[in-house]
Amino acid sequence: MLEATLRVIEHGGVAAVTHRAVAREAGLPATSAAYHFGSVDALLVAALVRAVDRYSALLRRAAAAPDPIAALAKALAGELDGRRRPFVAEYELYLLAARRPALRPAAQRCVDDLAALARLRSDDPLAVRAFCAGVDGLLVQTLVTGTALTAREIEAVLRRLLT
Repeated sequence: MLEATLRVIEHGGVAAVTHRAVAREAGLPATSAAYHFGSVDALLVAALVRAVDRYSALLRRAAAAPDPIAALAKALAGELDGRRRPFVAEYELYLLAARRPALRPAAQRCVDDLAALARLRSDDPLAVRAFCAGVDGLLVQTLVTGTALTAREIEAVLRRLLT
């Protein structure tokens, strides 16, 4: 159901999320989503946690690589390759955390995990903050322009931010 929730958001935004819409997208009876998630907010929190878990795993794999920055750039480029509207549902939920405090812990984990990866290459707090803002900026720009960057382009930007 959580993947179905992300697909509903990807296609229609957070406003399109209802128990009925998610159940329909998941191919389940109309009451299924309401049975498992008592409110739409609970469903949105669970969907964001699912997305954050996936992103955190991507960051952990990159951090474990011999060159974490190159690995992150390659992973992000793979996510942005046009097979789907990259990160649109995840970012919509991430930004919704500004209005819905229940989403903030999961959204904060995105920032914290990304900062941890940056600290592998720099102990400068400003560079780490710039790195996190840069990753967010690159992803948002890709969403609004529809133009994906290559791994080489992403890597160049990320390395510049950590110098």
